[in-house]
Amino acid sequence: MTQQQPVVVVGHVPTPRGRAALEHALAEAERRGARLVVINSSRGDALVDEEYLQGDPLRRLHDELTVSGVPFELRQPIGRDVAEELADAVAETAAEVLVIGLRRRSAVGKLLMGSAAQRILLTVECPVLAVKGPPATTT
Repeated sequence: MTQQQPVVVVGHVPTPRGRAALEHALAEAERRGARLVVINSSRGDALVDEEYLQGDPLRRLHDELTVSGVPFELRQPIGRDVAEELADAVAETAAEVLVIGLRRRSAVGKLLMGSAAQRILLTVECPVLAVKGPPATTT
């Protein structure tokens, strides 16, 4: 019986929190000898969604992942909630860990917009590593 390669799933957006999540996910994948599955999704307006990678930013991410030496798969689903996409990727790959980036939000922001991080934590069956980006600087 052959054992499948472990998997680390990461939700990635081109922001400081997304950068932190990717860096931690790469480190986890390397430490575990795992394949990395990177999810960069859009709810449907990919052409105007600033967090959906296209063109040069997408090529740079692909190049960075290639240079890392960690086996990877980059997925860019469109049309569903990111929490659902991440939960499905975790279930489909039997991921050992999911890495997500967190951002600080006000109580009103959480109430009005909901919290993808909360939905992820309540949905996925594997451990979740939640990381913060660098602290905001004031000038």
